[in-house]
Formats: sequence, C-alpha cells, structure tokens
Amino acid sequence: METLNTAFKDIIKQAVSVSKASTVVTEHNVYQQGAAEILPFMDKVAEALALPGSGVSGMEHLADLYAKAASGKSCLVFLEHYSNMDLPLFSYLVRKEPNHGKEVGDALVAIAGMKLNEENPVVAAFTGAYTRIVIYPSRSLQGLDAEKDRAEIIRSNTINRAAMKALLEVKVSGKIILVFPSGTRYRPWDPATKKGVREIDSYIKSFDYLCPVAINGEVLHVREGDMMDDSVSKDLVRFTAGPVRSCGEFRAAARTEAEAAGIEDKKQATVDALMLLLEDMHIKAEAERQTLLKKLNAQ
Repeated sequence: METLNTAFKDIIKQAVSVSKASTVVTEHNVYQQGAAEILPFMDKVAEALALPGSGVSGMEHLADLYAKAASGKSCLVFLEHYSNMDLPLFSYLVRKEPNHGKEVGDALVAIAGMKLNEENPVVAAFTGAYTRIVIYPSRSLQGLDAEKDRAEIIRSNTINRAAMKALLEVKVSGKIILVFPSGTRYRPWDPATKKGVREIDSYIKSFDYLCPVAINGEVLHVREGDMMDDSVSKDLVRFTAGPVRSCGEFRAAARTEAEAAGIEDKKQATVDALMLLLEDMHIKAEAERQTLLKKLNAQ
C-alpha cells in the first residue's frame, strides 16, 4: 500500500515549502493559529481519500454546541482517535456541511501533543493548518527518571502551565476545544492506546458542555515507525456527533455509578464512561456506514 509520503509527494513538497510551523515548542508558542496557506493542501489530501458519501451525521448537535460556545459557554468536542488524518478529515467534512458547518470548523481549537511539531517537519507543516494548543502529554513522561531527566520534566511543567493559561483564555471566546480523550492514536497491537487518559476528567470538570464524536472509516492505517510511513487507502468516512451534554451532569452521573460499583478512582471512571459512550456510538454508526458502502459499491 502507498504511504502519505508516496501518495501525496507533490502536495507535501508544496506544503513544506510555504510552512512557517515552529518545530520547537516553548511556553511562548503553545497557542498556534492555523495557517490559512496550508489548509488547502490538507483539504486536497482529505478530498482525495474520502469516498462519496463521507460526511457528518448529527450535524445539528455540533451546531447546538457552536451556539452555546458563541454565547460564551465553554465547550468540548471529544473525538475518537485512529490516525493523524482524523482532525484533517473532521475539519474538511464539517466545513462542507450545511447548518453552520463552516462556522463549527472555523471555531475548532485542537489540543495537540508536542510530538506533532517536533518529530517530523512534514507532520509539523500539515499540523500547522489547524489552530491548536500544544501540550506536553503525560504519556511522554512515562519512564523518565526524576533525577536524570529533571530538565525535561521542568520543561514539561512549563509548557503545560502555559497551555492551561492559553486554554483558560480561549475556551470562553466562542471557540470549541477539540480533544482526543485517548491521548494517542489507536494501535491494534496495543489495547492500552484505546483507554481514556485520566487527565480528561479535568477537562470535563472545568467545561460547561461536551459533544462526543465517533469516527467510522479508515483512510490512514497506523504502522510502527514514523507517522509519515502510515499507509493510505480511500474509504467512506463518517463522523457521528452525539447530543450535547452538560459536563457537570455527565461527570456527576459517572461518579455516582462508580460509587455504586465500588470503584475508587472516580476520575478514571468518568473518562471510562466517556470512552464507553464513544465505543457504543462507533458500533452503531458502523452498521449504518456498511449500508452506505453497499449502496456505493452497487453503483
């Protein structure tokens, strides 16, 4: 199968040539505005990979979330995470939808791990198409030695403090904060990559509303190694948005259920409830997607 590098060689060259993305993250650049000059390149990639019939179900829920954000409420989109094309496809397909699709797409601010900026200049260029707040993920700290890696631990704390400050300013400015609750792409050989990150509870606790979004269809297949070596294929991709929920009510219900079940870690229980909701949405949406695929193949 072709990779991103081979399938979109010319587009990649053009994007990198005009990119101004920073490849070093500091406390001074954690908020990164999406580059309008890069977005058309990413839209071309998304358009090339998404088969006819791809789009967004439940757009009315995202429009509802946008209205709440525009009124000054703090709002979250929790998106499943399977590949580095999740955000580009979501942005592209949402902006094509009626019912405030472009407004929703333009309002998105993604929480992104610093690896996307620092690991590969091509990935940094593509990531630069989207507005984001860059964090130092907790997963990246695993295995570090408190003494030997003291400088890196200090750096992580500095970056994350700056990121939280930026988040506090942005979340009530009409923006919608997009978060991948697993914190990483799902890799089939590592089941732990589909488990929600405990820190997600803090987002739910500090925001007003959330909207869960499932992803069905796969155009970028994760492989071990460099992200640009992931293989590509065309597919019918559907994003399914669920009803907007009060963060406070969702969290309280999850904690009550955990209490009844004798679960001590209420924070993880809240995130587990979110992941269970997304998985249930994913399973139901896949049945609908398969019906669309059959119709497409019969044409």
